[in-house]
Amino acid sequence: MRILGIDPGYAIMGYGIVDMNANRFALEECGVVATEAGMEMPARLKRIYAQLMEIIATFEPDVASIEELFFNSNAKTAIKVGEARGAAILACANSGLPIYEYTPLQIKQAIVGYGRAEKEQVQAVVKSILNLKETPRPDDAADAVAAAICHGNSSGFIERVKKVMNK
Repeated sequence: MRILGIDPGYAIMGYGIVDMNANRFALEECGVVATEAGMEMPARLKRIYAQLMEIIATFEPDVASIEELFFNSNAKTAIKVGEARGAAILACANSGLPIYEYTPLQIKQAIVGYGRAEKEQVQAVVKSILNLKETPRPDDAADAVAAAICHGNSSGFIERVKKVMNK
């Protein structure tokens, strides 16, 4: 299974392409979709959408795993990140990808085993799981890779629940 992980943002949106085969993970690609500070929001959303569509066409993931928003005390920033997240969800949906959403707590729990883990702990475990020499950079890309691994770790459970619900 090839998983597209997304860490939402409107200035920097992280993405990671992770292959999972028999509970083993391999990093195919990771990076960011960046927009300049002076860009109008519609132009930023258009760039995010277009670049994610290119990434999806290039790497042909089977599913998308996207981080849900956490509460942000700055409502204006939270709304802009929500809009960027919407553009990412639309790109995935228009590409026919099943979309799975995970909270930051769920991602940390799936990676480290502790939902309140520090960012450095998550990055160290991601590096170890993928047998990498260096942690993926920048942090947004590393967070997207963590979201992809989270779905890989959770997908067996999700499939078992679906089978039980269909009985």
